[in-house]
Amino acid sequence: MSILVNKETRLLVQGITGREGGFHTRQMMAAGTHVVGGVTPGKGGEWFDPDNGGKRVPVYNTVKTAVEHTGANASVIFVPARFAADAIYESVDAGIPLVVCITEGIPVLDMIKVRAYMQNKQARLVGPNCPGLITPGEAKVGIISASIVKPGNIGVVSKSGTLTYEVIYALSQRDIGQSTCVGIGGDPINGTNFIDVLQLFEEDPNTDQVIMIGEIGGNAEEQAAAYIAQHMTKPVVSFIAGRTAPPGRRMGHAGAIVEGKSGTAEGKVAALREAGVRVADHPDQIVDLMA
Repeated sequence: MSILVNKETRLLVQGITGREGGFHTRQMMAAGTHVVGGVTPGKGGEWFDPDNGGKRVPVYNTVKTAVEHTGANASVIFVPARFAADAIYESVDAGIPLVVCITEGIPVLDMIKVRAYMQNKQARLVGPNCPGLITPGEAKVGIISASIVKPGNIGVVSKSGTLTYEVIYALSQRDIGQSTCVGIGGDPINGTNFIDVLQLFEEDPNTDQVIMIGEIGGNAEEQAAAYIAQHMTKPVVSFIAGRTAPPGRRMGHAGAIVEGKSGTAEGKVAALREAGVRVADHPDQIVDLMA
């Protein structure tokens, strides 16, 4: 078992003929992901050659046509920020249930419109500005390296891509495997939040414990703490990045900014500990708390 992606995932890559899209398509295919097609307007009828012994991938002009021909049930977006919102709309309108947007720098106003549009749609968006997700040994959708993961029963959800990699690697080095690792991104407006993923891990029989990596800014971690206190039966370990950030200065992600008394690391840590979450003081301590 796993959450969101597995061996049944049939992936469509939007922007497959671009430099980033092509590079990561090869990585995803090498990891065993079933990439069934790609989309680049104007290049329909061409083929993407992975050059790694994998089968060539057909390229289509539109997501709708690609879905009709391939039966894709997930898409990953590697297109420039100015086209990313339209790429999300196109996947949602084509009936794809899981859309993963890797693109960073999408204007907040664009994402407000995207989220409003998706409210009554039967689709889930992961991202934007995220590393995607991976279920070790089954499927990789995004840019998380398959070489650092190991199959197991620890679920990981994180705002930070870099810390996700660091924690996954440390877990694997200690022979602690992961069920699914999900990077939700750190933009102010995103499609999938901590609570969404915590609920999926709570319902997943193959996940025994969860690691949640948050950061300063916003109140997503406090909301997650309230959810954990009321609904989670599985142990949760957390870490909050950005404790030394000065108020009013954005650190890394667009959503990682402390304004006034809102979004402080101290407030998040206090809320999580009150909910029974074990909170690490530094990233290296996360694995020790799991073990």
